Amino acid sequence: MTTLKRINGFWLSMVLALVFFGAVHLLISGGVLNSFYINTLFFMAINIILAVSLHLIIGITGQFSIGHAGFLAVGAYASAIMTMKLQIPFSLALLVGGVTAAVAGLLIGIPSLRLKGDYLAIATLGFGEIVRIILLNVDYVGGASGMTVTHLTSWPWVFACLLITIIVIANFTNSTHGRACISIREDEIAADSMGINTTYYKVAAFVIGSFFAGIAGGLYAHHFYIIQPTNFGFLKSFDILIFVVLGGLGSMSGAVIAAILLTIVSTFLQDYPETRMIIYSLVLILVMIYRPKGLLGTRELTSFFRLRRAVEGGKQNDNKHTVA
Repeated sequence: MTTLKRINGFWLSMVLALVFFGAVHLLISGGVLNSFYINTLFFMAINIILAVSLHLIIGITGQFSIGHAGFLAVGAYASAIMTMKLQIPFSLALLVGGVTAAVAGLLIGIPSLRLKGDYLAIATLGFGEIVRIILLNVDYVGGASGMTVTHLTSWPWVFACLLITIIVIANFTNSTHGRACISIREDEIAADSMGINTTYYKVAAFVIGSFFAGIAGGLYAHHFYIIQPTNFGFLKSFDILIFVVLGGLGSMSGAVIAAILLTIVSTFLQDYPETRMIIYSLVLILVMIYRPKGLLGTRELTSFFRLRRAVEGGKQNDNKHTVA
């Protein structure tokens, strides 16, 4: 019965997602949405992909990484080289960007296996800065001046990549592999003593998260016409980290909601950078005071619906007993 409910819930979610896609596509093609709202929508979807991919690394596996902008940069430049230098189709360029970022995640994941907490954070931060400095000094990709990229990102591509990212990471989290990653987050020593290959799952989390960050990088590069190394500094990594922490470590729904809210705030306050940073700081302070576990903690939105149905079912049973 539970499996049947999950299947029905999945198909219901897919139908709602397709309806949303169709409605937005009609608004864009009909000229109802101007370029400002389209850019906001695209940027929001890209941020959701980044938040969900980092959620797998930090929220599920418990690996404190603050170098996600490095994977974003690798995917952005790799896909841009494919389309602009080698004339590769956009679809294949996105895949190459994701695979290249996944290889980078593998390279940073294996040496960092013995590191935890702050030490792992410093190592990943260093990786992101190394990527940025290399891009600054490579003339093939424009160096500090940046690289001009053709606008190829469209709403169908953005939505498809977003949907695939959420489905893959949600299914991974709910599988035995996801439960193994959660056990590593809770107690790595206990997980290792129970026979879980902690090395394998920590590297796998890095690789999968990096892959989707690379996909987001490809979408980002082909939407903003020009990419520069300064776009992928450590502040970008902190922005992505804020999405995950604000939403709640361990909650993919929370990461999605936080990415949407902060993207809207950031977009509408882009002409007032000082005010934007003040509001960012105030939001984080208030959340840490009143919701130290984030907006949703470790729960998903579906758990609240199940809890509501359980409460309603309990009330109905109580009413039946009262009548009897």
